[in-house]
Amino acid sequence: MQKQPYIVVLAGGIGSKFWPYSRNNYPKQFLDILGTGRTLLQMTFDRFVKLSDPKNFLVVTNQMYVDIVREQLPEISACQILAEPLRRNTATCVAYASYRIQSEDPNARVILTPSDHLILDELAFQKKINEGLKEAENHHRLIAIGIEPNRPETGYGYIQYKENPSGGALKKVKTFTEKPDEKLAETFLESGDFLWNSGMFVWKNSSIIQAFEKQMPEVAEVFEEGDGFYGSENEYDFVKKAYSLVKNVSLDYGIMEKSEDVFVLKSNFGWSDLGSWMSVHQIKERDADNNVVDANAVLYDTTNSYIKVSPKKLVVVHGLDNYLINETENVILICKLDAEKKFKEFVSDAKNKGEGFI
Repeated sequence: MQKQPYIVVLAGGIGSKFWPYSRNNYPKQFLDILGTGRTLLQMTFDRFVKLSDPKNFLVVTNQMYVDIVREQLPEISACQILAEPLRRNTATCVAYASYRIQSEDPNARVILTPSDHLILDELAFQKKINEGLKEAENHHRLIAIGIEPNRPETGYGYIQYKENPSGGALKKVKTFTEKPDEKLAETFLESGDFLWNSGMFVWKNSSIIQAFEKQMPEVAEVFEEGDGFYGSENEYDFVKKAYSLVKNVSLDYGIMEKSEDVFVLKSNFGWSDLGSWMSVHQIKERDADNNVVDANAVLYDTTNSYIKVSPKKLVVVHGLDNYLINETENVILICKLDAEKKFKEFVSDAKNKGEGFI
């Protein structure tokens, strides 16, 4: 009987598209975005603990969030939280976790997941992940979990696949594409051979190590040198040095777009990446005018909007369509609900007003 898989949770993002609710010192993965009583990180743990024991979890996060992770996930030990000294994108996160796992169990199987997604059909999800683990046993396959698209979404990355002559849900990956514009997203949807990129992957740890050695040898060389440090009191000192030596590269760009061993598992289990206010609006309970109201509010001629303000204040809204109104601490944000591409600019300009606003 095989050992249970490792679960590697990526939890170092800053969640800028949820600003001002999500802040640099307390980003969205640590917030109860959905009002369930559990944060997104805790919901991720709850989902995956049904697939593996808590001792098999590794949470990769920025050093400044380590204490928050320990507070929110008391089920895991301090040594299971991999602290990043710098933000170096997902390829570096995955390299760190992979070489740490190799030092513990060279035969490990791994599930990689973001920490801020929603999955509605958890039974279908578990079945698909187990299918991915089985497929990953063959050769050195790197299995991406792809989601069947139901709309021309511009906020997600896409995976194009080649049709499998023998049928089945597992497809050979043809291309990875970053977030497209609306016209291109419509083309993807019409073509029928594109899936949303969920950011979840399944593989044997030896397979991703081999991919790093082949596609990103400079990163492999850096993290190979940590073999005597992983799991020791000197691990963080080594990691600080390692992170200073590698470039800021995404996993998709550094490995997935270049490897010949990448496959995608076609899936449908009610998934959302909760990447923006708009994505949460789509899944939250809405009134007859398609508004999400998380506030003490009186609305007039207002439609398709999201109002989230402290219940201690009365909000009176008139004549808005497709708007977000959010007050969090010292910031009030009023903008178009679908203006997610402007948030980088919002946050940058707010920073110019003072660090305390971001």
